[in-house]
Amino acid sequence: MMDWPESVGFVGAGNMAEAIARGLLAAGLRPDQIRASDPVEARRDYLTRELGVETLPDNAEIAANSEVVVLAVKPQHLAAALEGLDPSGRPLFLSIVAGCTSAILARLLGAEARFVRSMPNTPALVGSGVSAIASDSGASAADLDRAERILGSVGRVVRVRESLMDAVTGLSGSGPAYAYLFIEALTEAGVREGLPADTARELSARTLEGAARMVNETGEHPAVLRERVSSPGGTTVAGLEALEAGGLRSAVLAAVRAATARSRQLGEG
Repeated sequence: MMDWPESVGFVGAGNMAEAIARGLLAAGLRPDQIRASDPVEARRDYLTRELGVETLPDNAEIAANSEVVVLAVKPQHLAAALEGLDPSGRPLFLSIVAGCTSAILARLLGAEARFVRSMPNTPALVGSGVSAIASDSGASAADLDRAERILGSVGRVVRVRESLMDAVTGLSGSGPAYAYLFIEALTEAGVREGLPADTARELSARTLEGAARMVNETGEHPAVLRERVSSPGGTTVAGLEALEAGGLRSAVLAAVRAATARSRQLGEG
């Protein structure tokens, strides 16, 4: 497996940057191998205090002195954040900016820049994220391997064609919020049926957690697993019929489509 980079810099020091930095530290990188820039002094002070990493307000210095530069700013702030950066030192840029295509990165960084586009999700904050990576740029196979190793410090990584990154954003990038909404609804339903709120919340969250582990660890299709707990005329069938009647499946399809479309809009500026 490829060695860790000697230095990783973060342009933007928000929650996702913090999660990846924590993952890298847990994987064995030293605090002096990680630096981060952010315009907010309080955020810089927090990261230095919590992680022991150097922080500074200068994005250009991060790019000039890092082997890998993680771009972790909001889409609307990307152009300003990259202004004045010099990619001539040939760092690998790993973008986690939603909707930011290779074409946008090439325009902002220059044709000589090497970059990998990725989309992690917020469970990375607890080491259980899933990220997709893609590169239609000059990034090499070794660059993709390095990006995969960095993001692998906070969860699983899959590789896709860049043309599918908007769909990744609509599914797994936004997906945790869909799951939280479902947990919220299950909790409310449990409370309405008489359960204490804390008990209903734990039952709801752990039920989804266990169901997801069943899908991942058995490798079986979700429909097969669903059928196994759906006895004819039983309670599960009654509940599933109510969900289908309420339009759950069509609502999920619409949610992913809407989020995917929004990701495309961000990429179009």
